[in-house]
Amino acid sequence: MKHSRIGARVAVGIAALAAVNTAPSRAAAQDSTYMRQVADTGDDADRIDANAIAALQKMGAYLRTLKAFGVHATVTTEDVMEDGEKIQRSNVTDLIAVRPNKMRVDIADQRQPRTLYYDGKTFTMWAPRVKYYATTAAPATIIDLVDTLDAKFDIEVPFVDLFRWGTPESDVADITDATDIGPVAINGVTCEQYAFRQKGLDWQVWIQNGEFPLPLKLVLTTTTDEARPQHSSLYTWNLAPSYNDKAFVFDPPADAKKITFAEVAAARAAEKKSGGYK
Repeated sequence: MKHSRIGARVAVGIAALAAVNTAPSRAAAQDSTYMRQVADTGDDADRIDANAIAALQKMGAYLRTLKAFGVHATVTTEDVMEDGEKIQRSNVTDLIAVRPNKMRVDIADQRQPRTLYYDGKTFTMWAPRVKYYATTAAPATIIDLVDTLDAKFDIEVPFVDLFRWGTPESDVADITDATDIGPVAINGVTCEQYAFRQKGLDWQVWIQNGEFPLPLKLVLTTTTDEARPQHSSLYTWNLAPSYNDKAFVFDPPADAKKITFAEVAAARAAEKKSGGYK
């Protein structure tokens, strides 16, 4: 099976699986009363709506103010088979995060359930179905943990975008096309929908209107894959989660089996040196 994973990071910091392009064409955008016309002049500046960029920055700044939060996400991803057939996978993922150094992620996947624990000193991944777990020393902040796991073990932490939005890693300069699509409701909540484009990736985000500019939906599309597989997340937020410190510490059951994370940093460095790194 060919598992399509985007090579470029979203301008707000996502490195994730990507999506079928369901965004409307530029001609359709011109005909819609809910879309802002974007001139295709070849000049990137003419294709970037300043309001869309400002909305990203406002959302990122707000997310940085959240000291503790919970997120419930319904996640849908498409895998691309060798013959081009797309197979859809879904899971439900729950996050509790306390800045700067506590996080727990529960991934309810019938095939591969996982729980991730981070207590500021140690990171553990627990696979309850097979009863394996692996533990490693961790850096002092969530964002450093996310970067370390990606670089050292090729582990992508769910909700990584929520920790990178509004940081220097957001790389807004990579955006080549930004459009304010218009208002829409997500689960009865009024949002503004925005569409962005950058090299290798199209993506959309729905941001809640008002004083709590939270992302309520995210859709990504890999444009380097002709099959354009889709990755989407629908978020429900809890800005006052209940937790205690034990929630972030893994206590292995008696029948749990400890294994070791496989490091990929050396292999990546060798591949990059040979010119095969993407």
